[in-house]
Amino acid sequence: MKIAVLGAGNSGCALAADYAARGHEVTLIKTSHSLHDDNFRHLTENGGKMMIDEFGRESVGRIHRMSRDISEVREQEIVLLCTQTGFHEDVLKRVIPFLEEGQILLINPGYLSTAYALGLGLKEGVVVAEAESNFIDGRIASPGHFKAGFRNVRNPIGIYPAGKRDWAAGKLDQLGTPFVYLRSVVEAALHNPNMIVHTVGAIMSIPRIEATNGEYCMYHEVFTPSVWTLLEALDSEKMNILEALGLERLAYVEACKFRNSLNEREDAKKVFFDYASMPERAKGPQSVDSRYITEDVPQGLVLMESLGKVLNIPVPVCTSLIELASAALGRDFRKDGRTLGRLGEENVRRILEDAGSGER
Repeated sequence: MKIAVLGAGNSGCALAADYAARGHEVTLIKTSHSLHDDNFRHLTENGGKMMIDEFGRESVGRIHRMSRDISEVREQEIVLLCTQTGFHEDVLKRVIPFLEEGQILLINPGYLSTAYALGLGLKEGVVVAEAESNFIDGRIASPGHFKAGFRNVRNPIGIYPAGKRDWAAGKLDQLGTPFVYLRSVVEAALHNPNMIVHTVGAIMSIPRIEATNGEYCMYHEVFTPSVWTLLEALDSEKMNILEALGLERLAYVEACKFRNSLNEREDAKKVFFDYASMPERAKGPQSVDSRYITEDVPQGLVLMESLGKVLNIPVPVCTSLIELASAALGRDFRKDGRTLGRLGEENVRRILEDAGSGER
C-alpha cells in the first residue's frame, strides 16, 4: 500500500519504519522544525533506513521517500497523522485541501480531531479513522535507531462515517496492524489513555520530577494506592460521559487490558501494573513542562470538562487537575484547550448522530 506518515517524531518514525519493513511504500513527511531534525536529516542522507530495536530483536525499514511537502499526501491510500495532538488543527488546515475521495485519514491518537477535519471542509468520500493510542511505544534512541518499549496486541479505532467501516477495515487491515473497530471515533477519543494516566501521573509527580531533574520513571513510582484512587475517580467521570453519550461504560484498566493482553482471564489492574513496571519503560517526564501535562491537560482534560458541562455531568476531579496544572506551570490551559466550541459543536453533533448516539 501507499502510505504517507505526517510527523517525523517518535511515533511517526516508528510506524513509517515498521510499515516499510512490512513491504509498504511509505512517504515520511516532516511537518515542522521543532524536534528530531537530526534524525530526519540522517534518514534523508541514508536512504530512509530506520532500525527498530524491539527487546533485542532488530528489524530495518527503508522509508521510500522523505519530504517536508504536505501536498505529497495526494494519491496515498492512507494518510497517517502522528503529530502531537496540540498541533492537529494546524496540520489538518494544511493537509485537508489535498485529500480526495477514497483516501483514509488515520489519526493516531485522535482526541476527536475528526471534528476539526469536518470543520475544515473535509471532502465527501474521505474516511477518517481515530486510534486510542500509539500502536508502538518507544523513543528515537539515536539518529536512525528507534528503541521500542511496547507494541499493542490490539488497537481499537473508530471510523467516520460509520457506513464506511467495513470498507475502511478492508483497507486498514492490509497494514498488518491488529485493529479492532469501535462504534465511533468518540469512543477512541475518550479512551485515549494519556488523558487519564499521563495527567494524573505527571501532576502528582511534579515534586519528584523537579527533585531528580528528570532522572525518574513516572510509571515505576507514582501510582501508589492513593494516586491510583485519584486515577479511578477521574476515570469514573470519563465513564459517566461515555454513558451519557450512549456508549459503553468501560474503565481505563479494562481498555488497557484489551490493548495490552490477549489473556481474557487476567486481572485488568495487574495488566496495567505489569505494563508500568517493565524495565524498558523510558525515564520521564524529564520536565514538569512536558507533553504529559502541556498536551494531555489542554487536549484531553479540557475536552472532558467541556463535554461534562454540555451534558450536565459533574467532573470535579478533572476540573481540579486542570486548575493544579495551570497554577503549577503558570498558564491557563483552558485558553487554547480543546473545547466543544473550538472543535465545533455542529461537527461533534454530526459525529454523534452518525454513530447513533446524538440524542443528547
